[in-house]
Amino acid sequence: MIRTVVLDIGETLTRDDRYWAAWADWLSVPRHTLSALVGAVVVDGRDNADAIRLLRPGIDVSAEYAAREAAGCGERLDESDLYEDVRPALSALRAAGARVVIAGNQTRRAGELLRRLDLPADLIATSGEWGVAKPARGFFDRVLSVSRHPAAETLYVGDHPANDIHPARAAGLRTAHLRRGPWGHWWADAPEVRSAADWSVDSLIELTTLLEP
Repeated sequence: MIRTVVLDIGETLTRDDRYWAAWADWLSVPRHTLSALVGAVVVDGRDNADAIRLLRPGIDVSAEYAAREAAGCGERLDESDLYEDVRPALSALRAAGARVVIAGNQTRRAGELLRRLDLPADLIATSGEWGVAKPARGFFDRVLSVSRHPAAETLYVGDHPANDIHPARAAGLRTAHLRRGPWGHWWADAPEVRSAADWSVDSLIELTTLLEP
């Protein structure tokens, strides 16, 4: 039985439109150009930051991120960035008795912005706050430390096979692959993803049915 549901953030709860648009504007390239390059690295199974490196070889992404913040062009996150099913699904999960945790590869700033949205979740944490990022085993050790339930009763939900499904399964968690965003759609029907995921879902609303014994 699933007692804790842990959800990824980017392209699981939030759209990445604003994120990539801001990077394109900062780098002074057409938004479509960067979007297309994001698609290219998805197909190759590469890190999404490689899309930025293709535009600016040798760029220090972390340093550039800090420069954006200093220039007042840093992260923004509000209600419009959430997928429409997020609040209803999280509320339904809690009403059904599940502990709801949000944990993904995001900055400290993203964690602050998410908490300001007052989402129906018991805990919100990011890799920037934990000091360890997916797909490292340490990230999923932290997930289990806040789950309050055994790995077999903890479900990790995400769109990215390499960052979410495979490492979560390796850590003993149950897994649900979400067909959402470029990674979720591109890898949705890949045999290795289907076999690694306990469930494949098209909407977060479907998660409530997974709580049934």
